[in-house]
Amino acid sequence: MGPAPFSDIGKKARDVLTKDYNFDHKITLSVPSATGMGLTATGIKMGQIFVGDISNQYRSGNTTVDVKVDTYSNVATKVTVDEALTGVKAALSFNIPDQKSGKLDLQYRNYHAAVNSSVGLNPTPTLDCNAAIGNEEISLGGEMAFNTASASFIKYNAGITFNKPDFSAALILMDKGQTLKASYFHIVDPSTAVAAEMTHRFSSYENGFTIGSSHVVDPITVVKTRFSDTGKVGMLWQREWRPKSLITFSGEYDTKAKNSASKFGIALALKP
Repeated sequence: MGPAPFSDIGKKARDVLTKDYNFDHKITLSVPSATGMGLTATGIKMGQIFVGDISNQYRSGNTTVDVKVDTYSNVATKVTVDEALTGVKAALSFNIPDQKSGKLDLQYRNYHAAVNSSVGLNPTPTLDCNAAIGNEEISLGGEMAFNTASASFIKYNAGITFNKPDFSAALILMDKGQTLKASYFHIVDPSTAVAAEMTHRFSSYENGFTIGSSHVVDPITVVKTRFSDTGKVGMLWQREWRPKSLITFSGEYDTKAKNSASKFGIALALKP
């Protein structure tokens, strides 16, 4: 209940237009287990050796510890405490051997507000904060980031969203007030949704747009399409070939660059 976080403003349209698209010749294999132990491998390019991560998760009461070890022996650890206080979720993350990677995240939720904040645990941290107020139908929010090393704001954005069960509209002022983005999502029928995103850059007076659709072919198959003003056409096919296990093919063709090859990607997720 209550407003979604600021990062979710325009999310429904973004999910149609960008989620699960992969054009960089990557193959991702994710194999978690019921005990929390898992393996994730990502191919950087076709024909190259995979880079893998081994992860493990421990739970005790309202505390969760996630540990991930990659191919280069880097260890990433995250400790999350749900309901540290009423409505508050806290997370501490750090990487070994990077001593300056520590970060503390705090999230607060109630029926009328959603606040997320993070601070780096180093001598000159970056402070990030975003907040939204409202309810499930309409919310107004903003975000900012302050660099203590330069004593300057490196990010500040604001947005508003209006949500209904069958459509969602959002307006975001981003890039320190230099870009205005408007997005719209609409469920045409139970199996089809469409989305559009338009941007205007005040400094250069440039306009851009992307339109797309998502169609549920059957209970286990989804097809997406998208087209942008730059002439790029994308398509995605995703199938849940077994419960919680997905295979996704996506491709993109630039109609304005006829001499360049089409891009494509494959993603495979295996889950118990």
